[in-house]
Amino acid sequence: MKIIDTHTHVISADTATYPTDPIGGHQSDWSRARPVDADALVRALDRAGIAKAVVVQASTVYGHDNRYVVDSVRAHPERFVGVYSIDALAADAVAQIDRWQAEGLVGFRLFTTGSTMPGQADWLGHEASHPAWAHAEALGIPVCLQMTMQGLPALRTLLERFPKVRVLLDHCARPDLSDGAPYAAAEALFDMAAFPGVHLKLTNRTLAAAATGRSTPAAFLEKVVDVYGAGRIAWGSNFPAAEGALSALLATARDVLHGLSESDQARIFGGTAAQLYPALSAGKGP
Repeated sequence: MKIIDTHTHVISADTATYPTDPIGGHQSDWSRARPVDADALVRALDRAGIAKAVVVQASTVYGHDNRYVVDSVRAHPERFVGVYSIDALAADAVAQIDRWQAEGLVGFRLFTTGSTMPGQADWLGHEASHPAWAHAEALGIPVCLQMTMQGLPALRTLLERFPKVRVLLDHCARPDLSDGAPYAAAEALFDMAAFPGVHLKLTNRTLAAAATGRSTPAAFLEKVVDVYGAGRIAWGSNFPAAEGALSALLATARDVLHGLSESDQARIFGGTAAQLYPALSAGKGP
């Protein structure tokens, strides 16, 4: 099985070339405690047996300055593709998209919540962001959304306006799964499956949430695969924001997903990512 990790981050020790400018105004604790640069990420992939990775802009370190992601992808084109961050409300949002796409990156991320910006930002869906969404729809650019369940009504309105956009919800939009099956508290997340462009990023954070309260990972996986289909779900480790070695994070995910069919596992651990980011299928890997 060719495994692709859809959610990794890289942090450079060279703060002169790549100065910090975090969204939220202060750098995330994880990036100070566990920084991993591009070369170290390749070594971690090798140890874990992971073929390729999507390097997602570390918004809580570099904000919308995506140069280190660009340079990381250029240094390891056989292993990485890159996702950049933009300010969707900016007057030059479309120009930002064109700039980073021209630099070789393959999709953008909107950061509307996180460790340096708790809660759900109220700008998701703002009219000023519509040109960016229209551009993504016209060019077929996938959009990662770092968001909470509270942002789903705004996303629904956006997708009614831009129905062809492919969206990947980081951490499955951070649902509350503690009530267990049939997951009434996460009903809004499952309702979003009505939009065919919505995909879920099944991270180790989500797998941990599926083991809280009355929930079990097996019950959650049964529900989410039944509603979305494995072809709309992609695994991501969240390394190194998630604590632990990448090999251990993958082992945990494989253990949790072992009850799924081999074909569903293959989609979640690589096939869905390759569909969203065709560049992952180009070039040679290990």
